[in-house]
Amino acid sequence: MSVPEATELHGAAGLPLSMVNAAHRSGGEVLEDLNTSEQGLSSGEAARRLAVVGPNALRSHKASPWTVLGRQLRSPILILLIITAGLSVFLGDATNSVVIGVILVVSVGLGFSNEFRAERAAEALHSRVRHSVVVLRDGQAHQIDVVELVPGDVVKLSLGTVVPADIRLLVSEELLCDESILTGESLPADKGPAAITGDASLGDLACSLFMGTVIQSGSCTGVVVATGGRAEFGRIALGLGEHQPQTEFQLGLKHFSYLLLQVAVVLTTLIFIANLLLGRPLIDSLLFSLAIAVGITPQLLPAVVSTCLAAGTRALAKRKVLVKRLICIEDLGDMDVLVTDKTGTLTEGRISFMAALPARSGLCAEGLIALGLVATEVDYSHGAVSTVGQNALDAALWDSPQARDFAPESQRRMGIIPFDHQRRRTSVLVADASGHQQIVTKGSPEDVLRLCRDVPPEAMALLDEQYDAGSRVIAVATRDAGVVDRIVPADEQGLVLAGFLVFLDKPKANADKSLVELATLGIAVKVATGDNARVAEKVCRDLGLVSGGTLTGVQMDAMTDPELGEAARETSIFARVSPEQKARLIKLLRQQGRAVAFLGDGVNDALALHQADVGISVESATDVAKDAADIVLMDKDLGVLAEGVREGRRIFANTIKYVLMGTSSNFGNMFSAAVASVVLSFLPMLPGQILLNNLLYDTGQLAIPGDKVDKEQLLAPSHWDIAFIRRFMLLFGPISSIFDFATFALMIFAFHAVPGEFRAGWFIESIATQTLIIFAIRTRRVPFFRSRPSAGLLWASLGVVTLGIYLPLSPLRGVLGFDPLPVPFFLALLAMTVVYLVLVEFAKQWFFSRPVQQQPTVRRRGRVHHIHRTAARFSVPQRLR
Repeated sequence: MSVPEATELHGAAGLPLSMVNAAHRSGGEVLEDLNTSEQGLSSGEAARRLAVVGPNALRSHKASPWTVLGRQLRSPILILLIITAGLSVFLGDATNSVVIGVILVVSVGLGFSNEFRAERAAEALHSRVRHSVVVLRDGQAHQIDVVELVPGDVVKLSLGTVVPADIRLLVSEELLCDESILTGESLPADKGPAAITGDASLGDLACSLFMGTVIQSGSCTGVVVATGGRAEFGRIALGLGEHQPQTEFQLGLKHFSYLLLQVAVVLTTLIFIANLLLGRPLIDSLLFSLAIAVGITPQLLPAVVSTCLAAGTRALAKRKVLVKRLICIEDLGDMDVLVTDKTGTLTEGRISFMAALPARSGLCAEGLIALGLVATEVDYSHGAVSTVGQNALDAALWDSPQARDFAPESQRRMGIIPFDHQRRRTSVLVADASGHQQIVTKGSPEDVLRLCRDVPPEAMALLDEQYDAGSRVIAVATRDAGVVDRIVPADEQGLVLAGFLVFLDKPKANADKSLVELATLGIAVKVATGDNARVAEKVCRDLGLVSGGTLTGVQMDAMTDPELGEAARETSIFARVSPEQKARLIKLLRQQGRAVAFLGDGVNDALALHQADVGISVESATDVAKDAADIVLMDKDLGVLAEGVREGRRIFANTIKYVLMGTSSNFGNMFSAAVASVVLSFLPMLPGQILLNNLLYDTGQLAIPGDKVDKEQLLAPSHWDIAFIRRFMLLFGPISSIFDFATFALMIFAFHAVPGEFRAGWFIESIATQTLIIFAIRTRRVPFFRSRPSAGLLWASLGVVTLGIYLPLSPLRGVLGFDPLPVPFFLALLAMTVVYLVLVEFAKQWFFSRPVQQQPTVRRRGRVHHIHRTAARFSVPQRLR
């Protein structure tokens, strides 16, 4: 932004307005400085400012082919290929350089096409998700995308909202803000509109809200001072760059790459030294060593992973599961604890008003219902009543047939204390037609009864009876107010219980089956609800959910973090919990190393969604909840969630298949080549032939993402275990080498093969054994009989073997350095392949029968992860300036 533009934009002050300057000035002065008013900007002015300062964005989710291609060309594997090709050209080995060049182009092409498809899928998903904010434009409240905010916009924020920009407060109500993402402070900060005086640090600007922080309680109105990269959070996020923090899955890939690098360095160094000691030409030895280094690495691993993720995203979309970031699929499969709300997940979510039960003489059911209606936050003074945006219980009460008899003119509302999650009640000051004033309080029975005097025992028995039946109950109490013109929370005392309003939310018909599905997947389900403990217990009993105990919010507050963390291991129901208590529960479960998902759809769920490893919401959720979630379910159904978990685990299982097959067969072949290069008087295979063999094998494995996965592999989260991969490689690699050595002996002693024949024979044997072995290694069961591969994998593998046999016999054999083979070789090859597959099957059964020690999983979800996760909402599908 140029200086003239900035001066025009920030108005009278003549300089760009910093948050420190704004905090020292009154709200009116800041509005004047920004050339705006309490009614907000006009639509035209907002559009002009957007064109000047750009979108309120920190990221671009546009898929760039050049970025993807750059990542492909930066691969160490491809750099090795380029060096090898360059040396071949320099030495005048045109054939080898052409072969390597073709392999290079195909490798880059396959990797690029698969990764770019995955990036396009991520772009499409991201563009489907809107992150909105309420803003005043032309004096009217509108909901717009957060990226369209500009300095001077006046916005309204409420509980659970992620602050969309740097904002100077104008009005606030009981406002607390979680600023830990910026300051590291765990306690929320008090906020208010009063200007500050004197010097102050970022954390002391009590009249300012900062982008990326979260409204923990209360509501406010403020004016936007800075957006995008000019906001405090924006500067931090941009300083971290576009590179996302690595997930457990990505860290596993990284450690696996280190393992391969170590093996490749040791093996190639030994080969190079051995060949030099044997008097082989320096350049030939170097080329061969480089080919071994390339050959031992699964060249298409990034492409296989990208294909797995893209295929998983499409599969989940068909199951009505929308994933905001592709890598979240892996997190979903990693989940082993699900904390969920009760309403709409375990129950139908369609709350119905059932009955009014008066608790004092002289009050009829109709009168109790009228008291309940006036104690809602609905504006009933203008005739027609709208329940849009009201809580489910209030909406159900107004939608009931009994509400039609309510006479609005009989009760004039003079004041209100809105509901909040600390008090869990609403109070109103009303006057009847004669002018008699009274306070009416409506809320959770436990909180209302504490404020009542002389509660009759019969009322408590009535309440217990409704709780035992699984009903949701609201208590209503009143008292004379005298003559006052407003009420405050201190007036909520000395009440007289009027009675109970009873609601019903039936358990969901298929919820019991979904809970069984999640249990079979090794997922512990914990219920966190604002409802009464006995009601939650009754619903869980009806659904067959075995309770590990119940804790209430009051009990949780009385516990230290270590005490609550220990209790949370077994406890399965958390009742009467506030949004802050839900978030605390999630945080403590994660500190135990659990992979925690939270499923919620309300404003009071946003804090917990932000804390979870995987935040899950639903299409019908509030915008605040959807904004905070990583995954959005089109149907609020635990069965749909179970399908998503299976898909995440299926992707991991198929990725590990490729890793195990690639490392074992590649290690075996390259070990065989290393030994043969020392023993034989010629190279057992030319560098280009090694790379061609590896490329053919890897290309066939691109069908793995669509392969079937055995059910037992989905029953628990799987994690990277490099020690397990190493053990697997060191067992099955040498088995492969044994048959390679048998082929060497056959070619030399039986067929007296010349170098071209030897290379052709080993090329065919190698491609046949390492490709067909996929059917044994892809499952722990007996292949084909108890575990069938997908048709795509079957035909891809057979196609690769056919092509591998054809090439040494084709007209291209001279170019590739092969000579024709005698027919008896193929009969011997068939016999050796069968014996090899049988031996591998026995080895596999022995290997998997041993107890495998799983490494403990450490969850790595620090501040950087949350900064990137929050920054993802400030994203546009175009390049940023």
